[in-house]
Amino acid sequence: MKLRRAAVFAALMLSLVAQPIAAQDVTLTSRDGNIALTGTLLGFDGEFYRIDTVYGELTLDGSGVLCDGPACPNLQDYVAELNISGSATMGAVMMPALVEAFALRNGYNALRLTLDKTHFSYRLVDENTNKDAAIFSFRVTNTDEGFADLLANEADIVMALREIRPDEQLLAQDAGLGDLADGKRSRVIALDGLVPIVAPRNPVRDISPLDLARVYAGQITNWSDLGGPDAPIALHAPARQTGLAQAIEDMIIRPTGLDMSGDITRHTRGISVSEQVAADSFALGLVSFAEVGRAQPLALTGPCGRTLHATRRTVKTEDYPLTAPMFLYLPARRLPKIAREFLAYTRGPAAQIVIRRAGFVDQALEEVPIDAQGNRFSNAIGAAGQGVSLRELQRMVRTLSPMKRLTVSFRFEPGSVRLDAQSRSNIQQLARALEQGRYDAREVVFVGFSDAEGPAATNKSIALKRAEAVRRAVIEMAETADIDRVTLAVDGFGEAMPMACDNSSWGRKTNRRVEVWVR
Repeated sequence: MKLRRAAVFAALMLSLVAQPIAAQDVTLTSRDGNIALTGTLLGFDGEFYRIDTVYGELTLDGSGVLCDGPACPNLQDYVAELNISGSATMGAVMMPALVEAFALRNGYNALRLTLDKTHFSYRLVDENTNKDAAIFSFRVTNTDEGFADLLANEADIVMALREIRPDEQLLAQDAGLGDLADGKRSRVIALDGLVPIVAPRNPVRDISPLDLARVYAGQITNWSDLGGPDAPIALHAPARQTGLAQAIEDMIIRPTGLDMSGDITRHTRGISVSEQVAADSFALGLVSFAEVGRAQPLALTGPCGRTLHATRRTVKTEDYPLTAPMFLYLPARRLPKIAREFLAYTRGPAAQIVIRRAGFVDQALEEVPIDAQGNRFSNAIGAAGQGVSLRELQRMVRTLSPMKRLTVSFRFEPGSVRLDAQSRSNIQQLARALEQGRYDAREVVFVGFSDAEGPAATNKSIALKRAEAVRRAVIEMAETADIDRVTLAVDGFGEAMPMACDNSSWGRKTNRRVEVWVR
C-alpha cells in the first residue's frame, strides 16, 4: 500500500513538472530540484504551505520545499497571521481579554491597533527578541458576516452566537472547509443567556416565555396585560443580522409558531438595547446576560408559579432555559502554531477566569452542595404527582444529599437523541477532567430526570437510558483516562425533581436533563 501511494504521488509530481508555469504567486520546489509545484499561496503557518493549484487546495510540509515568488513568506522573521471575524458581543471585550491574557502568560507584549469601528488587531511581540511573533486581526460585526468572511477565505475563525445554519454548512463543505457542524470544527468558548429586561422603575418583575414571545410577535402591546401599568410596550432588540437576534427567533419565537413584529427598535450593539431600556419606563428589551447593564432583568415564570432567574450558575447548568452558547468555528485546515496554542489556552482554567471577569459565564467545573441549590428537595415534594411515590422521593434525598452537583448538565435536541450544542461541549469538558485525574478515587453519578408527560415508570426508564448514554459518551471521549480509578455510575429519578413548570414546552425541555453528582 505504501509503495502504491508513493508511486501515485511521484506520478502526480512528475505531471506537475510538465505543466507550464503561469503567472501565479509561488513555485514550491523539492530540495533536490526534481519536483516543482506552482499555485496561489493561500497561507503559511510557519511549518506548512497551503496553496491553490489546478489539482485543488494542497498542504505541503515547508521543510521539504523551497519557495520562489513574490508571495513567499520571510522564513527568517516569520510572523503568523490569524484573522478572526464575527459577533461583536464576543469581539468587543471577551476575545481581546483572552488575547491579552494569553500574551502575558506566554511572554509576548500585546499591542493593540484600532483601525475603525469594526476592525482592530493585536501585534504579539516576543519580549526576549523584540520581534513580531503574530498578528491577530479582528473584524467585529455579527455572526452572519463572520461565516461570510470564512466562506470568502477572509477569516480563519468565526465568532458566533448561534450554531451554523444548514445552508452555511453546505457552502462550507463545497468550499473545502470541512463539516463545520462536526464537533472538531466548532467549540463552545463561553456561555451566555437571553435575558428580558425593563427599566428599574417598571413594576413588572417576571414574564413567561410564552408571553415574551407574544409581546415580540405584537400580540401583547400593553403593559397592563403583563401586570404592569396601562401603557404601550416599546420593544427593543438587537439588529436582525446579529447572532443574538437570530437566537431570539430560534429560542423564543419559532417554538410558538409566531412571527416577529415589525414594530421593534433594532440596535447594532447589545449594550445600546440595555441603555435605551433602562432610560424608558415602558420599554422591554432582550439582551445578552453580559450586557444587562443598569436595566432590570426579568425572571422567567410559568403557570405553576415556579420562576427561574438568569444567574451565572443557572446559565452554566442550563437550568435557565434561554442559555445560549458562544461558539468558535474553525475550518478544516492547519492554523499557525501560535494560533493553535491560543485556542488550547482558551480551554484552560486561566482562560475561564478571564471569561468570567469579562462578564460572561465560563465553563470551569464547579461542585455545588445541596444546601446551595435552593429549595430543590422541598420543591420536588411539592410538585410530586401520583406517579412519584414517597419511597422514591426518600431514595432520591438519600442518594443526593451527601453528594455535590457539578455545574454541567446534558440536554437533548427537541425530538432527538442527539445532545444539544452545550451538552456536546460538556462531554468534552468532563472527559478532559477525567483524563486529568480530577475525580480519581471518587464516585461520579449521572442522574437522569424527565418531564411528567406519560407514565411515571416509562419516564424513569427513559431518564435512566439517557443517563447511561451520557456516561458512555464521556467514557468514549476520555480516551487517555484511567477509568478504573474512578467510579462512574448511573441513576434515574424520572419526573421526581422538576426545575420548571411541566405544562409548557420550555418547562418540559428544562426538566428533561441528565445531571452529574460527585462525592
